[in-house]
Amino acid sequence: QVRLMESGGGLVQPGGSLRLSCAASGNIFSIDFMGWYRQAPEKPRELVAAVDSGGSTNYADSVRGRFTISRDNAKNTVYLQMTSLKPEDTAVYYCEAILSYQDDSRYYGNQKYWGQGTQVTVSS
Repeated sequence: QVRLMESGGGLVQPGGSLRLSCAASGNIFSIDFMGWYRQAPEKPRELVAAVDSGGSTNYADSVRGRFTISRDNAKNTVYLQMTSLKPEDTAVYYCEAILSYQDDSRYYGNQKYWGQGTQVTVSS
């Protein structure tokens, strides 16, 4: 069974930094895509940053230059380093992965999984 476990959220003052982590566990063959999304109250979920299996990254305009996404393939983990945080970055941050895995001798390809979410609050 595949799980995504997020960590690193919390309360930080404007201008501060946080690093989020998301670790995928299970009998994983490959992870094609890992991304971070966020959802503020009464707003739709939006893509913040993403990285594919080749290391290509993509960022929302609102975070480009302040956030950095990276992945450790050996650990099946993706990170989001957030700097110069603003109150408008306050949201629940979710990790997404598209991966392939084996369970009970059966192969599952290109399956999408979400983490449980971690709260990031930027406030003085």
